[in-house]
Amino acid sequence: MMGSSFIFVLILLLSLLPWSHSFYGALPPDLKKKGDTVEVMVNKLSSIRSQLSYDYYFLKYCKPPVIINSSLSLGQALRGDRIKNSVYSFKMREDEYCKVACRVELDANSAKKFKEKIDGEYKVNMILDDLPVAVTFALFSLHALKIYRQGFEVGMKGHYVGDKEERHFINNHLSFKVIYHEDPDTDYAHIVGFEVNPYSVNHKYKEWNGEKTKLATCQPSANFYIGGGYSLQEIHTNEEVVFTYDVSFESSNIKWESRWDAYLYQGDDPMHWSSMVNSLIIVLFLSGVVAMVVMRTLYKDITNYNQLETQVEETGWKLIHGDVFRPPANANILCVFVANGVQVFGTVLFTIAPALLGFLSPSNKGGLITAMVLLWMFMGLFGGYSSARLYKMFKGTQWKKIAFKTAFMFPATFSGTLFMLNTFIWGARSSIAVPFGTMFSLLLLWFGISVPLVFVGSYLGFKMQTIEDPVNTNEIARQIPVRAWYNSKMVLSVLIGGILQFGPVFIEFFFIWTCIWMDHFYYSFGFLFISFVILLVTCCEIAILLCYFQLRSEDYHWWWRPYLTAGSSALYMFAYSIFYFFTKLDIEKSASAILYFEYTLMGSFAFFVLTGTIGFYACFWILDDLPAAVVLKMIDVPDGRGQSNIYVPGFQVGLKAYYAGSNEGRQFIHNHLSFKVKYHEKLMLIEKLYSHMMYPLSLLKSSGDRVGTHTTTWVMIQFIGFL
Repeated sequence: MMGSSFIFVLILLLSLLPWSHSFYGALPPDLKKKGDTVEVMVNKLSSIRSQLSYDYYFLKYCKPPVIINSSLSLGQALRGDRIKNSVYSFKMREDEYCKVACRVELDANSAKKFKEKIDGEYKVNMILDDLPVAVTFALFSLHALKIYRQGFEVGMKGHYVGDKEERHFINNHLSFKVIYHEDPDTDYAHIVGFEVNPYSVNHKYKEWNGEKTKLATCQPSANFYIGGGYSLQEIHTNEEVVFTYDVSFESSNIKWESRWDAYLYQGDDPMHWSSMVNSLIIVLFLSGVVAMVVMRTLYKDITNYNQLETQVEETGWKLIHGDVFRPPANANILCVFVANGVQVFGTVLFTIAPALLGFLSPSNKGGLITAMVLLWMFMGLFGGYSSARLYKMFKGTQWKKIAFKTAFMFPATFSGTLFMLNTFIWGARSSIAVPFGTMFSLLLLWFGISVPLVFVGSYLGFKMQTIEDPVNTNEIARQIPVRAWYNSKMVLSVLIGGILQFGPVFIEFFFIWTCIWMDHFYYSFGFLFISFVILLVTCCEIAILLCYFQLRSEDYHWWWRPYLTAGSSALYMFAYSIFYFFTKLDIEKSASAILYFEYTLMGSFAFFVLTGTIGFYACFWILDDLPAAVVLKMIDVPDGRGQSNIYVPGFQVGLKAYYAGSNEGRQFIHNHLSFKVKYHEKLMLIEKLYSHMMYPLSLLKSSGDRVGTHTTTWVMIQFIGFL
């Protein structure tokens, strides 16, 4: 039974993988010889003014006798691609002019749809040999460079001279240009470019004879020659529209490996480099601040503290070393947040790394989304492991409970949001709505891969040895003194930390947002990797710096502070998304606005758990060593082997603290001593003797408001053997 289930899940995974050619290092597609038939595929209708995409045949375009849906990868289905066959087909390296595709009669509904899509500035997307059709632009800098913008407009709006009435015109004539690179040794060639120039032409004819109809407005013997009296094709109800196209072939020196350069080049490299330099300067400045304020001050404090030959009163962060590792409030929720942050971190890291090496091809549409979804599923193993280890450190015992929360809390929230959003999009008949089959596949991947791996990781993490605190935790919590207003306001410090982290990477965030919402290609994974490293460093430094200031004010409730401090950069990410929406986008319909903010909110939340987890672990690893350096208060004593160990004899009589819920300070005596004797296993030579203070072990008896104590004093000797 388990074997068949595993085979089924494996087949499902293989079916979701995008079976297309890689970008670099892979074999090119089959060579085309002269006369071979090449088919043009049609994709969705998309617009930068609306995030709702539509199927190509949502409009009344020419249809083939049988419409065949191409198989889609998981990422393609999620991004709204709907790839189908079309009536456009060419003969390799054979030019054709004024070829008739079909004629259609627009009823009232069809004409209305065309006008709506023209008003929304929708573009038509087509594909030839994995290359999207593109309109060319010339970019003039030091030299002229041709760049591509994918898709062409459905039509245009305008008015005649002397007439103020706005009219809609459809682009019904397409002039294609197929660019190829010829193999010097054979007569075969690779397709390396696919361009189009759309026109609106009110075709005229005497007698309709299908594809052999002779048009008065253009002739097959001429290169798109428009006869006298030609006018634009205006959209009217109950009026027929004739669709035609040209195709020409052009030889090029562009090799197959470089055919995507014109698509990927955006002309923003100088801005990218300048933003990277500015970000690196900010990181270096923050590193200097952290090194100066934290490391230098901390090292000086420890050195001076350990060189004292007499016991002195502890102050600042040294005073609370016995309370630093006290379990936080809502420890279970913190474990779940950290675990999901580990999943997001692993997903981002193992997505950027292959993309940086060129394994994600731009021709593999949706490959990035597919990779991220599958990686998230498999990262459940590490998420469950990290949550269980942290949960066990907090003295938790029910590992199945924390595993269940880790496996379901965030995925269920995201899935519920996506389902409600999807239901809303279904009503608009948009292709961006996730098909039912794809949603079922996602649920199957979730329950078949992610959930079991989370439980396996939690089981393994809970079986590991408990992470030991470097110091013993006090039995009674120490009272936190009154602090200055700027140090007591958690919200203020959290917001300051967030803007310092988001500042160095917001330029890269702008480029990513532009590519997503402006329908551009994004392939600057080198810049993305540098930005990710910068984000990682700044999150660690800011979290450590503010956590250190918090401990110096004798506030030991630090567990949530670094998570919220580092994660608060997501607030600025969402705020910038709102600014971007109102300043860069021209979205008017409420459906598109809801879609934008829902996806932005989900992305910001993922960014929150990612940066929060980075900040949390940075402080955790630092504090794991810091209190141990505080406890060892020593003087110089020879150990018999020519080495010097440093100890300070004696321990404090007691401490001042308060009970939970009470602000009244109380005095407690150290009446329980835990001694540790170290000896040599062979020579039985006692080498070291030092005491670890344990705070009052008192039997508390309540009688009204009066608290009495019964004191017991005893000694425990522990022998530890070592070589």
